Amino acid sequence: MATQAQIKSVIEDMLKDFIEQNGFELVDIEYVKEGSNWFLRVYADKEGGIDIDDCSRISEYLSTQLDEKDPIVEAYFLEVSSPGAERPLKKPQDYHKAVNSHVFVTTYEPIDGSKEFEGLLLSFDDEELVIEIGKKNKTIPITKVASARLAIVF
Repeated sequence: MATQAQIKSVIEDMLKDFIEQNGFELVDIEYVKEGSNWFLRVYADKEGGIDIDDCSRISEYLSTQLDEKDPIVEAYFLEVSSPGAERPLKKPQDYHKAVNSHVFVTTYEPIDGSKEFEGLLLSFDDEELVIEIGKKNKTIPITKVASARLAIVF
């Protein structure tokens, strides 16, 4: 059985040209086991937002590629969808796009006694992010970030 990282890499390679040629952005790929079932989830977006027809096109293309190359041994469910309003921030360009947006960040270890930070992302310079929380700014080194996503303010 291939590792989750290997499968993610293979799927990225399969999708790269199709995604670029059609003006999509590959946001994330997950290959996870939930209960007794495996799921291959592809999250994509595009300028102005992705719709069900776009997801269907990506799914059909990827299904054909998976049938031809057959890189996954076990049975799985393929899901292609939008990353949603609380899309994850994974790559440096995701953080750059999220500047001036509300974010939720967790860290691997506490920073000033906390591992969760929510506020306005003021800046990102590829090394650290600065979040405005209340009236104070918190600087978080990117190497300490466990997860980050856009957050909806209610």
